[in-house]
Amino acid sequence: MKLIRYGQPGSINTGVIIDDVKYDTSGFGEDYNEQFFETDGLARLAQYIQDNKSSLVTISEEERLDSPVARPSKILCIGLNYADHAKETGATVPTEPVIFMKSSTSLSGPNDNIIIPRDSLKTDWEVELAVVIGKKASYVEEADAMDYVAGYVLHNDVSERAFQLERGGTWDKGKGCDTFAPLGPFLATKDEIADPDNLRLWLKVNGQTMQDGTTANFIFKLPHIISYVSQFMTLLPGDVISTGTPAGVGMGFNPSIYLKPGDVIELGIDGLGTSSQTCVAWSK
Repeated sequence: MKLIRYGQPGSINTGVIIDDVKYDTSGFGEDYNEQFFETDGLARLAQYIQDNKSSLVTISEEERLDSPVARPSKILCIGLNYADHAKETGATVPTEPVIFMKSSTSLSGPNDNIIIPRDSLKTDWEVELAVVIGKKASYVEEADAMDYVAGYVLHNDVSERAFQLERGGTWDKGKGCDTFAPLGPFLATKDEIADPDNLRLWLKVNGQTMQDGTTANFIFKLPHIISYVSQFMTLLPGDVISTGTPAGVGMGFNPSIYLKPGDVIELGIDGLGTSSQTCVAWSK
């Protein structure tokens, strides 16, 4: 299945995509949140769709898409998970996964504006494959790790490099600003993606290709990432783990290129659709 959430903030509805057509599932009566995933919601939703397929109402293409996952307890990210990205940023290739967090308030819809923060000079882009956790995970064995995956989603790990690297030693400050985690357009359940370790991912800024990579170049594969993270914290249903970005970020160019108001970012991953965000200046 492909799950979507749509509508204006404060009035979000749920839906699914079937054969490229969007259908409303508000009658199912649940948001796509922690409780939904924890209580076998994907299976129950599939049954609801089967029972009601002939009466499902289509959703207008004009409707705004929200994050396909309701605000998760955690948005976790893996840094420097592609050797070419580590090289372009001058970082040492890690021997263990680098973990950082994005705030839940950074979550936004796939086509919402990116707000360049107040006093920002180095806002950057990062196309990433994100994994959505389907059930509670703690001290998971690597061999069992993929059993905990509900699905996959496209993510732009927007980053303010000065906040991240020049303002006191922790990455989170440059990663968790409002609108810095556009997710979507949809969550594809695990069965929709045959090989998550062999997906092309790309990103353009103002029509120019900046990133064009493949998850085949992961340093740490998905089972290892999930198992590793679960050794340090309990993963809850609906939690998001973003798995790193390939080369081509703005910081990696010489001279560096950073986002400015009016810039348009387009990105996509095989099987996970595309998204587009326009950058706007922060205002009160």
